[in-house]
This record gives sequence, C-alpha cells and structure tokens, in this order.
Amino acid sequence: MLAVVKKPPIEFTVQGEIPDKYLKLLKKDFGPALSILEDGETLPVTDMDWYREIEEKETPGTTLRFYRTLHKMTQENLAARLGVTKQKISNMEHNAKPISRKTAYQLSAVFGISPGRFI
Repeated sequence: MLAVVKKPPIEFTVQGEIPDKYLKLLKKDFGPALSILEDGETLPVTDMDWYREIEEKETPGTTLRFYRTLHKMTQENLAARLGVTKQKISNMEHNAKPISRKTAYQLSAVFGISPGRFI
C-alpha cells in the first residue's frame, strides 16, 4: 500500500503495511490531499497534481512546441513542411499569433493528432 500526502508545505509518502489507525488519522487530517493506492494499483495521470499544473498552462502554442520537439523537428523544418516562415512558427509557439483553423488541420496531419489540440 502507498499513502501520499501533498498539501503545501507538507509532502510525504508512506509505503508498506499501513495500520488502519494511521490510515484513519491521515484521512481525518488530510482529506482530499491524501491519495491511497493498493499494491499494484496506479493513479490516473489526469489525477496527478503535476499534470493539472501543466494542463492549466497548456496553450495551442505550447502544444505546438511540444509536438514539434517530440518529432525532433526544428522551427525551420516545420515551416518548410507547412509552406510558412520560421517566424510564423515562432509566433504561434509563443502565442503571439493564433493558430488558424487551416494551419491546425495541417499540423494535425503532420503530427497525427486532433486539430482541436491546436485551437
């Protein structure tokens, strides 16, 4: 069993056979900040704090940068593939210019994901 508490400024993990009296105490004191996993059980990534923090900061531009980097493409490579300038790619990644619907469809074809990720 694994018990994890994340409640700033407190963060700790307890592993192994955790007696019921301690689990009750943890539940009482930390409530929703406590995650308890049985052996072999996993927590969905969407329930993890770090994922929520990243998701809040995600924009079409950061999504573009992520997939471009994941596919080991430079801004120049992607610009050439789309028939646009490197500056346009940079502006979209930095959210200085929005990603048009047409460009979103082009990007979805390049990266194999839904065009909605870029809008």
